[in-house]
Amino acid sequence: MIDEIKKAIEILRNGGVILYPTDTIWGLGCDATNPAAVQKVYDLKRRAETKSMLILVDSPAKLQAYVEEIPDMAWDLIELTTKPLTIIYPGAKNLAPNLTGDDRTIGIRVTSEEFSKRLCEMFRKPIVSTSANISGEKSPARFSEISDEIKNAVDYVVNYRKNETTPAQVSSIIKLGTGNQIEIIRQ
Repeated sequence: MIDEIKKAIEILRNGGVILYPTDTIWGLGCDATNPAAVQKVYDLKRRAETKSMLILVDSPAKLQAYVEEIPDMAWDLIELTTKPLTIIYPGAKNLAPNLTGDDRTIGIRVTSEEFSKRLCEMFRKPIVSTSANISGEKSPARFSEISDEIKNAVDYVVNYRKNETTPAQVSSIIKLGTGNQIEIIRQ
């Protein structure tokens, strides 16, 4: 696994796009602070830039580096969740401008899955995580369901966990606003 992480980090540092396992479904990833790399993911997915993408971090402590003010409720949600949870925060900072869109919100998930957590730890930056499909197509639940078009378009395909047959699940998504406003986007 460590060799796969090192290779993925080399690609990320050079502005490339990786196809990698996460705590949910397989994701397309890049350096979330690199606008050119983020643009590559948008182009690969044929996704409108007005539709933002989420990022992964390895620890709740990293949130403060990428969000101006963490609503108090976020800490409880992160602590109490029993499944992967993406929280959309207002006031994104220190990220590629084309990642956050005009409203400056950012979806962040603290990953606890072994590979993606170690990847984030060793890369020392947040990593974009968006489903490994062309925008509008069904999200693949297993590596075997990812299209050849996606596999051939990325700069590196991580070999770890490729043969798993258990279908992966997407995360829950909650949007937090100032004053602890909460909106459930996906359960």
